[in-house]
Amino acid sequence: MNVAEKLIKEGKLSREEYKELLACAERPDIRQLLAEEATALRQKYYGNKIYTRGLIEFTNYCKNNCYYCGIRRDNRNVKRYRLTKEEILSCCENGYELGYRTFVLQGGEDPYYSDEKMAEIIREIRKGYPDCAITLSIGEKSYESYKLLREAGANRYLLRHETANEQHYGMLHPASMSLTVRKQCLYDLKSLGYQVGAGFMVGSPGQKLEHLAEDLEFLEELQPHMVGIGPFIPHHDTQFAAEPAGSVDMTIFLLSVIRILLPKVLLPATTALGTVDPRGREKGILAGANVVMPNLSPVLHRKQYELYDNKICTGEESAECRQCLARRVESVGCCLVSERGDAK
Repeated sequence: MNVAEKLIKEGKLSREEYKELLACAERPDIRQLLAEEATALRQKYYGNKIYTRGLIEFTNYCKNNCYYCGIRRDNRNVKRYRLTKEEILSCCENGYELGYRTFVLQGGEDPYYSDEKMAEIIREIRKGYPDCAITLSIGEKSYESYKLLREAGANRYLLRHETANEQHYGMLHPASMSLTVRKQCLYDLKSLGYQVGAGFMVGSPGQKLEHLAEDLEFLEELQPHMVGIGPFIPHHDTQFAAEPAGSVDMTIFLLSVIRILLPKVLLPATTALGTVDPRGREKGILAGANVVMPNLSPVLHRKQYELYDNKICTGEESAECRQCLARRVESVGCCLVSERGDAK
């Protein structure tokens, strides 16, 4: 029995076996085997439904200086913006009319939005849209902060761990940031009853197969409800500007592996995947993904929320974005649905 067959049979592998499996990522027979199993598992738990998440990028200010990120604190070339509570609520209204039942408030770690400000925004969304899920993606906070936001009405939280290897984490982040803190945040979120999303970049500078094996081990240990992975894409105003983008094939291979490792997970076919490959999101769905995250942010600001270069869908109105995604999803035999799409 090879490692791919062992993963399918047992649902997990050792770190060395993960490395062995990842070394086979280019083999068409292994890719097909895992993709078929991943698709069967998605079908078993979620049918052919692809869930939408209405993304609201509400601030591009950030106190952090992550070396790979276009909106890092020290990038002086970014035109900064913040959305008002009213503008955020307008995005929600637009999204609700388009059929979105999950709103994702995503931003840099911006101290302007205090816990109290965020809680007020969350309460307003909760009051206006009681049938919707509210997801936050606003970085590292204290247990008490997460608790307050949970009590205000937030349901889900996305916090990519980026890499589960301490040394690799240090290559990508300044010394003021710590993998230990990042992991603790994820465990705090789980303990507070959030549906939690972790994830990592594929092909980030310095990444080795053993790092990806550690990422898979960490996901197995954390048991998140959602996992967001996408290829690393360089940004021209960072120290990694000249680095190559991550591999689409490896990203798609890992989507299948993660679906088998965590059969009920919510797994996005990310915008980054669609940026590197025009059919990247379709390929992601065929590999086991079941979530897409169209943009509800005001078109005026979309280009300013530039985490990486050449991001797609920055000029489209939200309605166009949804129609385009619906066609793409249907082209691979699935259906875009207007449901909250909670984890099973």
